[in-house]
Amino acid sequence: MGDRMRSMQGMDMDMMQRCMETLTAAEQACVMCADGDAEAGMAMCASMCMNCADVSSAMMRMMLRPSGFEMQSMMAMMQATMTMMTACAEECEKHADMHEHCKLCAQACRTAAEAMDDMMASMRAAMSMG
Repeated sequence: MGDRMRSMQGMDMDMMQRCMETLTAAEQACVMCADGDAEAGMAMCASMCMNCADVSSAMMRMMLRPSGFEMQSMMAMMQATMTMMTACAEECEKHADMHEHCKLCAQACRTAAEAMDDMMASMRAAMSMG
């Protein structure tokens, strides 16, 4: 069995698909929120959202390259992405009662972080099988 297949053996591919879909949704919500934040003069929130959008995009691109899938580096990137998602959600939640775009962004970030947490559990299970 090739290295690629060995590294992915036992992984829940439906869960990976869900993770990529939530990353896409979070990236889009973050870009829209950053735009709304800029209009409202909320520089910190706008910066957090743009950073989160960039991290989301990079994470998704890594997941789309299964031939370069290496569990430990993927899990480290997922943990970093979850940390950024959580920080962005916390910042947006400060403004969620005043700005709908912040509310939606926080929700999208929390959903993506949850999907990545589930994916990491699946990856740990796959690693223990190998």
